[in-house]
Formats: sequence, structure tokens, C-alpha cells
Amino acid sequence: MSGRRRAREGHLHHVRRNEGGLHELRHAQPAPHSLPDGAAGFAPGQSIAPCEGSLLSFVEAIRQRWDGIVAKIDDVARHAGVAPSTVSYVLSGKRSISERTRQRVLRSVEALGYQPHAGARSLASNRSNVVALVVPLRAGIHVPVIMQFATSVVTAARGHDHDVLLLTQDEGVKGLRRVAGTALVDAIIVMDVELHDPRIPVLRKLQRPAVLIGFPADTEGLTCIDLDFAAAGAACVDHLAALGHRRVALVGSPPEVYERKTGFARRTLAGFTRAASAHGIATSVHPCEDTPDAATRVATELLRDHPDVTGVVVHNEPVAAPLLGAFREAGRVVPDDLSVVAICPDEVAERTSPELTSVAIPADEIGRQAVDLVMAKLNGEQVPNATLLRPRLVQRRSSGAPGRSNRRPV
Repeated sequence: MSGRRRAREGHLHHVRRNEGGLHELRHAQPAPHSLPDGAAGFAPGQSIAPCEGSLLSFVEAIRQRWDGIVAKIDDVARHAGVAPSTVSYVLSGKRSISERTRQRVLRSVEALGYQPHAGARSLASNRSNVVALVVPLRAGIHVPVIMQFATSVVTAARGHDHDVLLLTQDEGVKGLRRVAGTALVDAIIVMDVELHDPRIPVLRKLQRPAVLIGFPADTEGLTCIDLDFAAAGAACVDHLAALGHRRVALVGSPPEVYERKTGFARRTLAGFTRAASAHGIATSVHPCEDTPDAATRVATELLRDHPDVTGVVVHNEPVAAPLLGAFREAGRVVPDDLSVVAICPDEVAERTSPELTSVAIPADEIGRQAVDLVMAKLNGEQVPNATLLRPRLVQRRSSGAPGRSNRRPV
């Protein structure tokens, strides 16, 4: 026997079972080192001894302790005073169990922190308890906002005892077929939907419930949810028109977003244009890359080509603050010379100077409802084909009546 092995076995004496059905790891010297409270399943203040600097022995000790502390179905059965099969029936619901016994089992499950084995649970229920989320990670997409949607979906899915598998947009149709053609996921949520999205025919044929965050041109046979971006674009124009503005500009998404015919961008533009026409307001549209330099360039061109503009609608979160700075550098005071309204998350609008009047993007609400819809479909329930969330405009310090400044536009 090697010296290292003798040293390891000299410090990890033995493992014995205690009254609670779990294992207790017994240590010898040297003196133990405290672990952080709750680390690796250890109780607060508990400690474990390393073996004369041997990282291998330390890791082995943690592994053995972890193996011992994870409750098994037999532990739950012993704690509740029932057979393991009864525990299984209570958790799966496949057989009728008396309410008294059921409650006793559930109390034991909670007391021991028992988690059913994912593989066994999947075999029993014919479900993976996983939802696929197709997220857009490509040019023209503002990742912080996308992550708000993703976080909301993950949180809501956990409330339904489901985990989330992230698929990137570049996997496209192949990615959808791959996850749907196996037992990897129970359902699919798709983001960044284009008007003529190539994934739509595949989604219609897949034998998996699916929900789209976004609307294609043809929604037949689909379940879609999103902010009503057409109404959001119109609400911004309506607000400026009510203040008396007669020429407004839209600083929109990056050019590639329009070229892909992404639904939210196209619908915002359509709502903006229709509302301006209804009010008899002159307009101009300026796609903008999502960089500060691009914001400065667009602001310069806008003020040069349309010196009489008094209102701007921004639908491009990353350039909201740079645009305000560019207008300031050009000698335009917001809102005295120029009113600015944005379609963006509240946290973006509230961090600019001045704070932006805005229509909020309710990422948390959309993500939560998307999960609720896909879970309802998974359970065979009827759901609405289209869910459009009404826009909510909050007036802050960046908008007001035109002509408040005594200075002439530059």
C-alpha cells in the first residue's frame, strides 16, 4: 500500500449510518477547516478535515459525504413508515393513496429534501420536464433585453417544475428538429420571430407544443404572444401629437433587423406611420446601428436634413442615451427644443438624463405568460392563438410642448 493511500485511509476512518437514515463521515486529525454555511450540502458551521494537504483526499471526503446526505426513496419510505412503492405512487399520482398516508409521505419528502431522479421521473411520466427556449444571439439584437426575457422564462418554468434548454438562433430549423425529434424537451418557446420566419412550417409540423414570443405574418395554427408593438409605435406618436408636435422622426432598429423583416421592428414602424398619417404629421425614419458613433451620425443627419423636427421616437435601446448626448452636443435641449419618446425597458428610460418618456417592454410579463401558455398546451388545455399586451406609456422629463425654448433650431 502506498504512503499516500495509507495517509488517506488513516484520516478517513469510516462511514456509519445514524438514526436519521443518513451517513456521518468520521474524521481524524489534523484539525478540521470550517466550510461556508450550506456549502455542498453541509450543515451551517460543520467542518471537514483535509488530509495533510491531499486535495484528492479532501475531494473524496466531500464526495462521500454528499453521497450520504442525498436522500433516496428508501430513506423517504423508512421515514414515513411505508413501502418504497407507496412513495412512488404518491409522487407519480398513478394510484389512489389515502390522504393521510399521502400527507405523511409528503412531510417525509420535505423533511429529507428528497428529489426524484430525473431519469426515472421522465420514464414514469413520459416527459423530460425541460422546455427549449430559442434565443436570438445575432447582429442587431440587444442582449440585455433578451436576457430579461430568458430570465423570466427560466423563473416561470421552475414554477412548473421544468428546466430550460437554451438554443441559439443560428441553430435554426436544424436545432428545432433536433430537440423535437428526441426526448430532450417537452415544449418549445421561440423568440425573435420574423414576418416570414423559416421556422414556422417546421413548428406547425412538430409533435411538441410551441409558443412564439413575436408574431409572423401568418399566425394560423400557432400560439403567439408579445407586446402590441404596432400600438406602441402609435402611442408614441399620439403622445407627441397631443403635445402639438408636427414633425417627428423614428430612430429605429439596426438596418439588418428591418432587412430580416423581424416582426417587432416592422410592426413598430407600421404603427408609427399609421398614427402619423392619421394626425397629419410629417415623418422621417432612420434605422440606426446600436453603437454610440452610429447614434451621433444619425442625430447629425436628422437635424441637418430636418431642422424643423421637434419630436423623436426611439426604438433602439442601446442608442437612447447616446442620442440624448448627441442632441445636447448639437445645441438641442431636451425637451425644450426636442421631445424624445422611447420604446424600451423602464430601467433604460429611468437611467438617462433627462429621464425618458417611454413605452415599457414588459419582458417579465411576456416570459411568464409564454410559459403559462406552453404548459397549458402541454396539459391539453385550449389557449388563445394570439395574446397582445397593451402598451403602457409613462410620461417623464423628456417630452413636452414644442417651442418652449427661445432659441431657434440650429
